[in-house]
Amino acid sequence: MSKFVIYPAIDMRDGKCVRLKQGDYNEETVYGDSPFAMAQQFVEEGAEWIHMVDLDGAKAKKRINHEYVLRVAKELDVRVQVGGGIRTADDVAYYLDQGVDRVILGSVAVNDPAFTKEMLATYGGERIAIGLDARDGYVATEGWLETSSVKAETLAQELARFGAEVFIFTDISRDGMLSGPNTEAITALAEATGKQVIASGGVSSLADLTELRQRSKRGVSGAIVGKALYTNQFTLAEALKGEE
Repeated sequence: MSKFVIYPAIDMRDGKCVRLKQGDYNEETVYGDSPFAMAQQFVEEGAEWIHMVDLDGAKAKKRINHEYVLRVAKELDVRVQVGGGIRTADDVAYYLDQGVDRVILGSVAVNDPAFTKEMLATYGGERIAIGLDARDGYVATEGWLETSSVKAETLAQELARFGAEVFIFTDISRDGMLSGPNTEAITALAEATGKQVIASGGVSSLADLTELRQRSKRGVSGAIVGKALYTNQFTLAEALKGEE
């Protein structure tokens, strides 16, 4: 099993680093004016990966903050995964051909499974992550503005059959709330698919990370950490220490 990875998160809106509460665009806090400077800081603290989300893109259904992503991928010694506004084969190629390591397909994985399977066949399951954002077990789409009738586990099992290797699971009710991740649901998804699941949303303490890390043998392969870092619950260096 690969080692447990901490992914510091940079959510971008209007070119700034922000956090939303439960994905609500009206509940925004700005934490920095420069995504690049934030990424640089994370790299200095030891990050091996950075998780970048184009919030404007997720809402507009097209790439908007892409130049910040490419700058991080090209100028910093760090691996980058990006989500938000990735809807077409051109979007996927744009990032993966220019130094980004992994692209996250979210809403499109629900709305267009055929396209998603095609991308998995083209690039492989390590470079195409499937972002499953769930509300009460059902997948939410379009920047969480809509809830589908598709169960996260069902979709994940189907896409795993078509080569998906990496899933990013967010329990929307926990996101930005610092209330702890939904460890049971994350582990259940990993066990149902037999694939890597990265936990997203709700990590509030080093204890949360320890709990997730203890499940790495069951397929929980990492955690995306956002608000806890921005509100100084702990530092990235402290979070990474647990990996040693």
